[in-house]
Amino acid sequence: MDKLDEIDLKILRILQKNSKQTTKEVAKTLNLTASPVYERIKQLENKGYIKKYVAILNKPYLNKSITAICMVSLRYHNEGFIEKFEKQIKELKEVQECYHMAGKVDFFLKINLESLEEYHEFVRLKLSKIENIGILESYFVLKEILSTTEYDI
Repeated sequence: MDKLDEIDLKILRILQKNSKQTTKEVAKTLNLTASPVYERIKQLENKGYIKKYVAILNKPYLNKSITAICMVSLRYHNEGFIEKFEKQIKELKEVQECYHMAGKVDFFLKINLESLEEYHEFVRLKLSKIENIGILESYFVLKEILSTTEYDI
C-alpha cells in the first residue's frame, strides 16, 4: 500500500463524514482546485482505500429496531466446515455483519429485525438449519450508545 499524504487523509476524513459532497465542495474545504482533488479521489478509489459509497439508513424508520447479536460456536473446526458455514451465512439476508472470531466463540453475527418474533422465526427456520452449529447465544441491544462508520485516521 502506498503511504497516504496529509491531503489524501483529509479527503478520506471529509468523505467518510459525508460522501455525498461534490468534488468541488471537498476542494473548497481544502483550499484546492477541483481537478487535483478529483484525481486524488479517483486514485483513492482505484487503490482500494475507498471501497464504496453508501447511504446509512435509519433502522427504526424501516421497522428494523431490534438488533440481535448472535455468538456462534461450531462443533467442528476444519477448513471445510468453516468455509461451508461462511457461505451459508452470506446467503442469509438478515445477517448484516459476520466476523470469524478468536476466543471463546467462533462467529459474531449482527442482525437487525422488526421484532423478537421475527428473530425467533429467523433462528428457527434459517439459522438452526445450518449444520455444525454447536452453541448459539443471542443477545439483544437495549440502547445503541455509539454507532459509527468512521475510522480515526
